[in-house]
Amino acid sequence: MVDLLEMDPELVNDEALSLQRESKVKDRAWRREEMKMKRRKLTNAIPVRACLVLGALLGFSFGGAQAEEYKLKLPFGLEETAVVIPADNPLTKEKVELGRLLFFDKRLSADSTIACANCHLAKFAFTDGKPVATGIRGQKGGRSAPASFNRLFSSEQFWDGRAATLEDQSIGPFINPVEHGFANHDQMVAKMKKIPGYRKLFQEVFGREIMIEDVGRAIASFQRTVLSGNSPADRFDQGGETGAIPEAAQRGLILFREKARCTKCHSGFNFTDEKFHNLGIGWDDNKVDLGRYLVTGHAEEIGAFKTPTLREIARSAPYMHDGRFKTLKEVVDFYNKGGVKNPHQDNLIIPLELTDQEKHDLVEFLHTLNGEGWQHVTAPKSFPK
Repeated sequence: MVDLLEMDPELVNDEALSLQRESKVKDRAWRREEMKMKRRKLTNAIPVRACLVLGALLGFSFGGAQAEEYKLKLPFGLEETAVVIPADNPLTKEKVELGRLLFFDKRLSADSTIACANCHLAKFAFTDGKPVATGIRGQKGGRSAPASFNRLFSSEQFWDGRAATLEDQSIGPFINPVEHGFANHDQMVAKMKKIPGYRKLFQEVFGREIMIEDVGRAIASFQRTVLSGNSPADRFDQGGETGAIPEAAQRGLILFREKARCTKCHSGFNFTDEKFHNLGIGWDDNKVDLGRYLVTGHAEEIGAFKTPTLREIARSAPYMHDGRFKTLKEVVDFYNKGGVKNPHQDNLIIPLELTDQEKHDLVEFLHTLNGEGWQHVTAPKSFPK
């Protein structure tokens, strides 16, 4: 779920703007080996049984003895070793299904009009297709809805990374006045306790009354099953299928790794370094969002935002944290110019001098990153009464 926080440009005071950041990011050799992983079909379940055992030893409650382990299967191209599943929240079928119900239920908002799914639609790669997200009473925030698939491989969440876990992220928007609109989590839980069906399900899954922490555990569990992999790019680059992507996209892949420098930030199997960078968004029109700085207070992170995955990127327009670019061509043009210069711009962002043909080929490659692993997600036919 997206945070609809909108920053006033006046928050960027003269003192902050005058600070000269000391770059902590060093140029690294391209991680070509990460893009050439040995082909394998991951059909075995992630070993969450170990999490169940560890959780039991640490005293965590997972509900009744009938809980069935969720057999998570990763599409080709995704790395099992990068999976993030907390020991106190192993995947079970019952918990994932409960999370699906909560994700789609509009009653989990102050006026029963907004569900998590409102901002995370499958047809838009689990974004909403809008520049900025919309919450209760049509209120609009200042940041776009980030894609909510492949969260299985990430810890820090939101554009600014202020949620340390997916569980924390899953309950944050409920008490945002622009999003779900509850005054606090107690108010939300009180509303849920008036629904006997949910009280019953929480007893079955967690062995106790509804707690906001368990709401987060359930929604996070569901989100960890929404994946994207086995794209044409995976099959070409890792699988050796020479005809999986067209020649223009093949040229674009070389550009992606080399001249266009995309792998400086969009690295690894999930096409993200999971770090925060200042590209210059907002510095050209006096609409600067302080971004990561609001979380850490570090001057060098003024205007920095998390690198999003590029998987499903052709489906998730518009682009950037404020949704300012409508097309991938606009995004490539922006990077080609070297972003927007400002006192805190990441030193990885430089002019690229791509030709028109090279920009076209790069966009063609980005279109080959649409994959599978999320198509099973559908809205429940009914909700607990």
